[in-house]
Amino acid sequence: MEKQAIEETVLKNKLQYFPISFFASVMGISGLAVAFERYEQVFKLSGRIGLILLIAVYLACILVAITYSFKIIRYFPAVVSEINHPLKANFFPAFSISLLLLSTGTINYQEKLAFGLWVIGTVVHFILTIVIISRWITQKYQILQVNPAWFIPVVGNIIIPIAGIKFVNIEICWFFFSIGLFFWVILFALIFYRVVFHDPLPKQLFSTLFIFIAPPSVAFMAYVKMAGHMDSFARILLYIAWFFVILLLSLPGYFFKLDFVVTWWAYTFPLCAVTIASITAFDLLKVPLFGGIAIGLLILTTLVVVTVFSKTIYALFHNQICVPE
Repeated sequence: MEKQAIEETVLKNKLQYFPISFFASVMGISGLAVAFERYEQVFKLSGRIGLILLIAVYLACILVAITYSFKIIRYFPAVVSEINHPLKANFFPAFSISLLLLSTGTINYQEKLAFGLWVIGTVVHFILTIVIISRWITQKYQILQVNPAWFIPVVGNIIIPIAGIKFVNIEICWFFFSIGLFFWVILFALIFYRVVFHDPLPKQLFSTLFIFIAPPSVAFMAYVKMAGHMDSFARILLYIAWFFVILLLSLPGYFFKLDFVVTWWAYTFPLCAVTIASITAFDLLKVPLFGGIAIGLLILTTLVVVTVFSKTIYALFHNQICVPE
């Protein structure tokens, strides 16, 4: 009876343990929607998979935002605890990145809505960037607290120019691109040092290693948008992203043995980003190999998103997530 009472209490308070990292799911599905939109444009297909996924993303974003808003109202101390957590705090900018990705996906359908999402996403993300970098400077962190999720707050600025080039002066886009690129280099050195020379990441964070793929992929897309062509620097960014895909896919035993956690969504957006980058590269250069890579990555990414989504639904209904750690 006591065990049953505890389980009922946990279920009743599930909202209290709803993690901010759930916005990573919105990022992943948004990335897949944009990937299919881009694929359908470049390969001249008449399908509407991208649009269907975009609608699903809006529903997912609204659902996650409303749920987390209720958590703020009812369990504000739990939200403060997440904000002050050295890992969880880095997932708050996933909300602003989700808005930026929605803007990117919406721009071909409703430009005014896309602009509004872009403005809100940009302002919120820049504020979070300042807040989190200030915290890094003023607070003391241990090297074992560093992990790939630290990319999200600052390197996320690279996403801003992708849709922003349509709305504002290009110099504003270069400003955000420069911030993201600069901190990508710094944080990559720091995180790689932590991964190689210190204790392994906790198993709950193994999936965040896939975040290594995202910065060069997104930087490639933003750069070619602003430069208007694919030059040597763009190639370097793309090939770095491909290298990390090869590296991480060469370690299947490192990932397949893991139990599901919400951070599995870290697999999704980076793979979406490198898929979109590959489709863009094929569109610019028309190299058949690039087209084959793009199609292969789109299939892989779709399978990963579907798998993680299915496991998330299963875990929700079997009381495996949104519970005390």
